Amino acid sequence: MQTKKWRLHYNEVGTGQPVVMLHGSGPGATGWSNFKTTLAGLSSEYRAIAVDMPGWGKSDAAPPDDRDHVEALRLLLDELGLDRVAVIGNSMGGATALRFAVEHPERLSHLIPMGAPGPGPNIFAGGDPRGSEGMRVLLAAYRDPSPANFKELVSVMAYDPKFASDALAQERSESALANPQHLKDFLDAIAQGTPAGPGSAAVNAQQRLSEIQTPTLVVHGRNDRTLPYENALRLMAHIPNSRLLLLNQCGHWAQLEHADEFNRAVASFLAHA
Repeated sequence: MQTKKWRLHYNEVGTGQPVVMLHGSGPGATGWSNFKTTLAGLSSEYRAIAVDMPGWGKSDAAPPDDRDHVEALRLLLDELGLDRVAVIGNSMGGATALRFAVEHPERLSHLIPMGAPGPGPNIFAGGDPRGSEGMRVLLAAYRDPSPANFKELVSVMAYDPKFASDALAQERSESALANPQHLKDFLDAIAQGTPAGPGSAAVNAQQRLSEIQTPTLVVHGRNDRTLPYENALRLMAHIPNSRLLLLNQCGHWAQLEHADEFNRAVASFLAHA
């Protein structure tokens, strides 16, 4: 779909209350790769939409000085004629969802950050100056999108090895290599501190989490090696109208590793919160 600024690709199924899903930042990530099971799980009751953000998948490229995922989400909703939606965001998508809740609360019915960053340091996980294990592997795959690096990427994102399949690694690799410009733009954006938009806006949103009144379900994997679960504890502590679903034996992709439980929890939250 062509918005006022970017052409955005998305997958959509079902009818009813709209739920928009925002993927993470990994190379080859798309709305479909992150949320195929969620699209299927929610489609009987909800209008489920999984979008490729600018700089990912089949959507337009987005160099560092021209990427703002909150703006992209707002423009997509305008084109779709959606005044108010629920938003699920994984990792980077969770950070975008949180910022959207701060800047455009009138457009949001429910907020579900999953494996998302929270303000402040990690005490139990420690603070490796090189970044978390997951982020180091993710950046290595951006710099060298080889099959071996993508296999390591999906392995570090999942707790259960069965979810780190060769098929998933191949899918992510093919998606990443289909648009090398996306890889270059992300590395440039990381260097400038703008992976999903202006760095100052992201910091401002983290400082204003206590203003969020939107019903919020924070979801996190206890065994997340990319963004440790302490992030979820801090998000719940800052957001007044929030609750936490913390899943053991779960890595960075709760929606894939615990798909049935995740879908049930989301559907119940949307129906009753």
